[in-house]
Amino acid sequence: MNEDLSLLLIMVEAGGIFAPLAFVVFHLLRSFLFIPVSVVVIAGGVLFGTLWGTIYSVIGLMGVSVFFYVFIDRMPKTQERIIKLKNRWFGEYRNLTVGQIAILRLIPFVHYHLLSFCLKQRKPKFKEYMKVSLLTNIPISFFFTIFGEYISTFTPSLIIMILLGLTFLVYLLREKQNVIKWKEFFKRTKEKAAG
Repeated sequence: MNEDLSLLLIMVEAGGIFAPLAFVVFHLLRSFLFIPVSVVVIAGGVLFGTLWGTIYSVIGLMGVSVFFYVFIDRMPKTQERIIKLKNRWFGEYRNLTVGQIAILRLIPFVHYHLLSFCLKQRKPKFKEYMKVSLLTNIPISFFFTIFGEYISTFTPSLIIMILLGLTFLVYLLREKQNVIKWKEFFKRTKEKAAG
């Protein structure tokens, strides 16, 4: 992974005015090189600063989102693996909210394409999918770009506190469901009929 990151830095530095384009293209190649999204976005903060690093990362991640939307249905084996992973992590019948997906994208070890798949299940139409993709890509781009600038000052305990805070936010933003057991449902129905 360090060689891939070094390659990115060399490409961008040598690219001159084409450096932003090289960075955006690298976002698209990242999936095939098995580099985490957070690493590339952090590199964008180091290379371009907060504002431009965030903009270029959002553009790159939106390109990845388009690529995922177009090709996931054409790759049934990959789609099956993602469905199994989703069912294992989040449950078969649970749909994550857009807010939860935005927060989960901030956690580096949560698979980016798994969350894109959850977005596609929630918003199957292309226009809606792209809108929520943009909403969930902006926080990850902004947070990790800033994170790249200040990472050297973070202590391990601060990083753990940030991850715990994000986990708590995912819990707070969950979709609330009421489950009534059959016996309880029919018991209440009988009481209402009798009363």
